[in-house]
Amino acid sequence: MERLDAVVVGAGVVGLAVARALARAGREVTIVEKAQSFGTGTSSRNSEVLHAGLYYPAGSLRAQVCSPGRNALYAYCAERGIPHQRIGKLLVACSAEEAARLPAILAQAQANGAEGMRLLAAAEARALEPELDCTAAILSPATGIVDSHALMLALLADAEAAGATLAVDTPVDALAPHPEGGAVLRCGDFSVHGRLTVNAAGLGACRLAAGCWQAGAALPCPRAYMAKGNYFALSGRAPFSRLVYPLPQPGGLGVHITLDLGGRARFGPDVEWVEAETYDVDPARAARFYPAIRRYWPGLPEGALRPDTSGIRPKIVPEGAPAQDFLVAGVETHGVPGVIHLLGIESPGLTACLALADLVAARI
Repeated sequence: MERLDAVVVGAGVVGLAVARALARAGREVTIVEKAQSFGTGTSSRNSEVLHAGLYYPAGSLRAQVCSPGRNALYAYCAERGIPHQRIGKLLVACSAEEAARLPAILAQAQANGAEGMRLLAAAEARALEPELDCTAAILSPATGIVDSHALMLALLADAEAAGATLAVDTPVDALAPHPEGGAVLRCGDFSVHGRLTVNAAGLGACRLAAGCWQAGAALPCPRAYMAKGNYFALSGRAPFSRLVYPLPQPGGLGVHITLDLGGRARFGPDVEWVEAETYDVDPARAARFYPAIRRYWPGLPEGALRPDTSGIRPKIVPEGAPAQDFLVAGVETHGVPGVIHLLGIESPGLTACLALADLVAARI
């Protein structure tokens, strides 16, 4: 059986960031990816937003990595010429009851290291965005957008410059503990031993973790759940110059407006719990989008939304459960030395990719 020094399973943005960190630390890294190219899953099916870290519970891993990751990513994008923009965001309340929640969200955001946050009265918010209708809002100037493909291309280039190798079209069917530490990766009709194995397989991470999780471990291996998010593109000119978000809803951040670097506007994602990986966007779901959007943008014309894209959040909690945290599971969690599983890495995974990579590298 071939032996490899370090294997990263999954070439999404987090897997590539981890591979880069390990390669730059002197490890001989092989990245294995089931698709024909890098970043074709969740990493390319999201809003491309760099989050400020408003909502995460104090002390959670998501809170710990979001702000440092965002700041590191802004610096990295500037250094590498990766297209990005610190565009800013308004979190809007559309009723007195919602407005009453804003001070607590503001305090949480400030505790999490979000910078420059401030509470706005309705008139102040409308002065910034004249087409906005709200009762009150929070301004987050640190929120931004990034070209995620260009980011992943730069991460891969850095990893390869440090000696890493990317093997595409290489699905990993299963992981199993190796007696000497690390994992045996079964890939079709051949197997390899990764002396260090990092499972960053996104939607498939829990399935792979289940084969490399000792009985009687500190925690049971999480089960995977899939929360699909659908997006609809706006026909015509974008009404806002900043991102506009409603208050969070169970399972996601609500139907918000995002802008890409070309100024194109789209709305989403919603939350659709699914059993299988499918990315078709049902045009009929637009009927739910119109009233949600018109709460903060009454001027949305009828018929202005068209199906765009969708993505799937890799959840490790079911519908109706409290919000999950990231799980970076090492030997202390699952009992297998030389293996790290990255589970439930949804938003703000893109924002936090460099901080998560540093965390993994520090645990090696």
